[in-house]
Formats: sequence, structure tokens, C-alpha cells
Amino acid sequence: MASKTSKTQSAPSGQGLFTEPGLLARLLEGNVRLILEQELERHLGAQPYQRTKERQGYRNGSKPRTMKTAVGELHFQVPQTRDGRFHPSVFERYQRSDKALVAAMQEMVIQGVSTRKVAAVLEEMAGFDLSATTVSRACVTMEEEIERFRQRRLDECEWPYLIIDARYEKVRKGGGRVISQAVLVAAAVSDQGRREIVGWAVGDSESEATWSELFTSLKRRGLSGVELVVSDAHSGIRAALARQFQGAAWQRCRVHLMRELLAKVNYRDYKELAADLQAVYQGPSAAQCRLVAGEVAEKWQRRAPKMVAALEAGLEDTLTVQDYAPPLRRRLKSTNMLERLMRTLKQRTKVVLIFPSVDSLDRLIGALLLEKQEDWLAERTRYLVLDRQG
Repeated sequence: MASKTSKTQSAPSGQGLFTEPGLLARLLEGNVRLILEQELERHLGAQPYQRTKERQGYRNGSKPRTMKTAVGELHFQVPQTRDGRFHPSVFERYQRSDKALVAAMQEMVIQGVSTRKVAAVLEEMAGFDLSATTVSRACVTMEEEIERFRQRRLDECEWPYLIIDARYEKVRKGGGRVISQAVLVAAAVSDQGRREIVGWAVGDSESEATWSELFTSLKRRGLSGVELVVSDAHSGIRAALARQFQGAAWQRCRVHLMRELLAKVNYRDYKELAADLQAVYQGPSAAQCRLVAGEVAEKWQRRAPKMVAALEAGLEDTLTVQDYAPPLRRRLKSTNMLERLMRTLKQRTKVVLIFPSVDSLDRLIGALLLEKQEDWLAERTRYLVLDRQG
């Protein structure tokens, strides 16, 4: 068995913080609370505990209120006044235009625009008279939520399987230069068979230094028990893994290797070679895979010697999980789990084209990963049944 005894029988790390409602629901709740406070201050003519001749009344506790919106059911404590004349108008407007508000808030996150511009957009789209200060406070609330997600502890269980991948986005830096920034993402499977996004980082490249920094942060937050890491063969990853996770096995992503091999032949040979490479991994054991790979190499040696050399050099690292039980092997043979996540990130980031700053990129990636984390935590079945032997 690959699983180890959990350090606790509690739910996976962070579940208490990041279950439903989702990020946008929490963001809406925070905004409604801010707007209620603004409306009450205007109604009373004074801030809490403020002594002024313009004061028109006094607070008198609050009452609960539930509101259904496009992003789920929201819960509030609506402030009351002694004279009972305070009737917030925000609820009717939110229920009428909450979709427009969500879209506007997403635009704020994506574009990194000024708070005054965001306030103007919200007023035009949803009819809310918000100050730039309110928008700034809402933005801070979102950033705090993302930061809690980034810094949550990981020591409630062990994490035998770590899957990592990266993609690149364009960011405008000082002087107006547009440069590529690497978005590094790490997911892991706990010893309870549950998957979580455990960390991410934005850096200049996939260097040993940037990956090492991410790995160090994971260990500092309590990630331990790593037995196997799944990734592509980037040199920066390999060097950082050797330094940070000594003793852990490495599974080279088969999909990445196959892409590399297909790029070394004429496009007319793609279909034939792809079928041969698929056949390599159909064997029940690593020994059988090596045997078939030898036959494939012999077949293609004359037509594509460079491809054959790359196959022979990379094959062994893709067979690390071949002797695992089939369900486990299927999940861990490649970084496909993160590949799908990366495609989702691309769909959401492509509308930006060029991010105005590294902070705006990091903020959007964090928000999207938090949404995906909530989806994963809501899964009813375990991602892996941790029986390593077939």
C-alpha cells in the first residue's frame, strides 16, 4: 500500500476555509456589507461613534438577511436604526443586476484597472453608487482571501504524489516592456486519496531557483511524505527536485515525451509514430514496455535516428509507475490532471493578452486556482485509491 497513516483523521487541508460559497459569493457578501455600511452612514449622517450636529439617528443592532444571487445564496446582518426608518435599497438592485456586478468585479481582477475606473464601471453596469475607497476595500478582501489560500497549512496529512506544471503569460513591466512570465502550479494527492492545489508562483522562468522557491514554500507550510513527483523534463525542475525532494521517485510525463518525439519526424509520419508510441506503454510491466520500445526503435532507426535517440534517452523515466496498479498508473503516468487545469487558465487569461503587472497576473491565477480547489474539495469520490501494487 502506498498510503500512510494520516497525521489526523480530519478533512483534507484547507477544506474548512475553502468550501462553498465560492470566491465570487464571498466577494459579493463583502461588497454588500460595505455598501450597507455606506448607506447607513448616509442615512444617519454620521459614522459609528461620531459626534456631529448632522447626525439624524442611532444604530440599533442588526437582523439576518438571506439573498439568492447568480453565484449562490448569500447571508448578511442588516443594520437597523432606532427609528426603524432605514430601508437599504441595495438588495433589490443586487438581485436585479448581480450578474453584471460579478462580470464587473471579474474585469477588475483581470485588468488591474484603477479603483476609480472600477467604481465607474460598477455604477454604469449595475447602478451602484460606489466610492473608489469601497472598491479598494473589496479588492483588499479578495487579495486576503487568495493569500489565505496560498499560505494555508499542509501538515494535516502527508502528500505522497506531487504533480507540477507551468505555462507562460505576457506581462508589461517597467518601461513598457512586454515579457513572458512563468506561472508555476503544484498539485498533490494526499494520503487519503484527495487532490488539492497546494501552491503556485509567478517567476521570470522555469529556472531551478524559481522552482526551488516554490518547493521550499510548500515544505515550510508542512508538505511532507512526497514519494513520487510527476512533471516534464525541464532542466530547472530536475535540478530543483534533486535539491528539494531527495529520495522521491520521478515520473516523466509521457505526453510531454511523445510530443517531443513527434516533433522530430515529418508530419506525414505523425499518425504512424503516434500509434507505435502508444503501443510501447500497453504492456503490463515495465519490462514488456522496454521490449516493445526496442522494436519501435529498430523500425524507425533509419528514418528518424534523432527521434530514436530521444526515445532511448527518455523512456526509462516514463516507466516509473508502470508496475503500479492500473488505476494508480493511469492517474500518475502524466501531468494530464494539470494539463486540463492549465487549459482552463488559458481560456480565462487569453482575454487579457498582456497583463498590466505581475500582481494582476498573480491575483487572477490565484482566484482561478481557488475556484478549482473548491471544485476538487467538493468531489464525492477520492481521486486515487492508494494501492500501488497491481
